[in-house]
Amino acid sequence: MSRTLPVLTVVAALLALWYLAVIPMNAQWERDQAARAGADLPFGQLVARTMNQDRPVLPAPHQVVAELWNSTVIEELTGRRGWWNSGSLSNRSLIYHGWVTLTATMLGFAIGTGAGILLAVGIVYNRAMDASVMPWAIASQTIPIIALAPMIIVVLNSIGISGVIPKAIIAAYLSFFPVVVGMVKGLRAPDAMQLDLMKTYSASGGAVFFKLRLPTSMPYLFASLKVGIAAALVGTIVGELPVQQGGLGVRLLSGSYYGQTVQIWAALFAAAILAAGLVGIVGTIERRTLKRMGMAT
Repeated sequence: MSRTLPVLTVVAALLALWYLAVIPMNAQWERDQAARAGADLPFGQLVARTMNQDRPVLPAPHQVVAELWNSTVIEELTGRRGWWNSGSLSNRSLIYHGWVTLTATMLGFAIGTGAGILLAVGIVYNRAMDASVMPWAIASQTIPIIALAPMIIVVLNSIGISGVIPKAIIAAYLSFFPVVVGMVKGLRAPDAMQLDLMKTYSASGGAVFFKLRLPTSMPYLFASLKVGIAAALVGTIVGELPVQQGGLGVRLLSGSYYGQTVQIWAALFAAAILAAGLVGIVGTIERRTLKRMGMAT
């Protein structure tokens, strides 16, 4: 309860501000419509109309919730292409698009995590890599992903690589850097006394790594994994924009094309829910791992 009450208070405040913002953002359209019809528009009626526009500038929270419900549960249970009637996910459903995004995200996250851990080990144990690779890794993150993603997709398509792989590579590009930074910090966390103690035990390099450096790096690794998996999701969504073969990015783009702001906001919330779920899974694995290693209660 000590955590729930503050969170609920913040959520309630944000919802109140959101509802208040809906009125001025959508009011001009209603005033124009009333002026063309030569009718008066009382404030109460204005408020009611701004909350239920078909294509609002800013949709109300209840419209976004309704769109999420209709494009997930209702579409899959009652839609002609839904799972209940066809046995497969509907391509109009946010569940389908979320699954497409999740597949590329997890593949890219696995690639980025593996590459990040290997690079971190090389940077810690090799001075040449520390002097050469780390600056390039930092410089790589200064390139806007929105400009880099189309180039990656075009180049890979030209050599016959398409589908989930280009999106996964973009996701890996964004996720590997937090892992590199966190893992380097973690592997270098043991102090001189701990390293000297391992020397007095005549420990080999492998023993020092597996019994000291790697366990010490676990809290840093999991912290970076939480950032990395969220970054991988962002990279996947950006990579889906030029591909247009399904995914939350395609859902966002189609909503933008047709002026469906409610659809855009629903896709945004679906992406946020997916990101929160992925970070929560990493957090659960972290707690169990650290508890088993005796680093947490």
